[in-house]
Amino acid sequence: MNTEHQLLGDERQGEATMVEQLSDKLTGKKLYVESYGCQMNFSDSEIVASIMAQAGFETTRNSEEADVILLNTCAIRDNAEQRVRNRLTQFQKDKRENPNKIIGVLGCMAERLKSQLLEEEKLVDLVAGPDAYRDLPNLVHEVGTGQKAVNVLLSREETYAEITPVRLDTNGVSAFISIMRGCDNMCSFCVVPFTRGRERSRDPESIVAEAHDLYNRGYREVTLLGQNVDSYRWNITKKNEIIDAEKETVNFAQLLEKVALVNPGLRIRFSTSHPKDMTDDVLHTMAKYENICEYIHLPVQSGNSDVLHRMNRGYTREWYFDRIDAIRRIMPDCAISTDIIAGFCGETEAEHQDTVSLMQAVKYDFAYMFFYSERPKTLAARKFEDDVPEVEKKRRLTEIIDVQMAHSLISNQKAVGKIHKVLVEGDSRRSSEHQCGRNTQNVMCVFPKKGNKSGDYVNVKVTECTAATLLGEIVE
Repeated sequence: MNTEHQLLGDERQGEATMVEQLSDKLTGKKLYVESYGCQMNFSDSEIVASIMAQAGFETTRNSEEADVILLNTCAIRDNAEQRVRNRLTQFQKDKRENPNKIIGVLGCMAERLKSQLLEEEKLVDLVAGPDAYRDLPNLVHEVGTGQKAVNVLLSREETYAEITPVRLDTNGVSAFISIMRGCDNMCSFCVVPFTRGRERSRDPESIVAEAHDLYNRGYREVTLLGQNVDSYRWNITKKNEIIDAEKETVNFAQLLEKVALVNPGLRIRFSTSHPKDMTDDVLHTMAKYENICEYIHLPVQSGNSDVLHRMNRGYTREWYFDRIDAIRRIMPDCAISTDIIAGFCGETEAEHQDTVSLMQAVKYDFAYMFFYSERPKTLAARKFEDDVPEVEKKRRLTEIIDVQMAHSLISNQKAVGKIHKVLVEGDSRRSSEHQCGRNTQNVMCVFPKKGNKSGDYVNVKVTECTAATLLGEIVE
């Protein structure tokens, strides 16, 4: 073991001892966690719940009875920040009735707004960044002594690999597995590299072990998470008599295969892929295993090469089309979704129309669509003027949404009359007489009950659809 890892191990041992010492003081306390933003944040909340459980906290779904309220935040768009601020204001009313209640902010807003939230607006008692969750029991203890507590230090090592998350989901069927943290891409519009730090991958054996554990506990679907899963890399050091240290690299395609081999009854999804890094090896691995879902989220952001250059995306319109062609060639039935930003800095009407024409050519099954909102500290905020009027941004976004809604409906109409293998997730939201679940293309299916339980696979013949949902009935 090298000195760096030895020091890291000593530090973790010290943290564990500290948690043990604090657990007696914190046992019986209740924790409420609320998550915003991307799937990574929801996965992180499960890690937080596990760390706090080791310190004696019981997780509750009722914020009113909680001793500690933690909001795991998102800073990608201004709307998400405003929602968090509004929620914090609501919790301050509860705090006036119970001054001992502790309110904290975690995640991406933590580092950027720590001073405002703690000192200026006085909305929170503690702030913890994405790499500081192990320190939460200590931070809570500090607040209990009358101090404001902050830890927003970023790490080049932290992956929380050995922590078994407390699953906060309600269906007991699908779960997230974080395979890497941070991001090195530095897209000009994105604040993630500043709030989550540098990219680092997690030991593949710990990922496989977590997948095994989930399957044994009844889960039948896992989603492998990373800001850019295609850049996953793990170096395994092998020692032998001839060579002192020979490194074998596990890439994302190889990791996918390892998780797929856990059990053929365990479905595998992943998010998010980056167009500049997705290789044909990943696609061939997906095609090889039936339990790796035929669904890829491939954010394009813009259909114009000049805009992509200003966004620092690292690919052109032509490169993106090459990746789409590869997906269609290797997996003809694969569903593709995307992210699109309308009205980025300097975007002309012609550049916007390039995005529309790309959508017309690809015909995405689904899309997440937003108009651009400038984020402080990003390259775009420093280098470019946010010069597209908001009314024009919204007009362009509306056009993009209208195009996508038409494509989503066409995509689902193709499923009508066909039989789909669906993983039952639970009762439909609208009727307890119906169940729902997703097919391999990640489309929600709703069907009448026939005695199946959550976690079962059923064959559903689709009889009708909307732009978002397939409707059908179970068949043998």
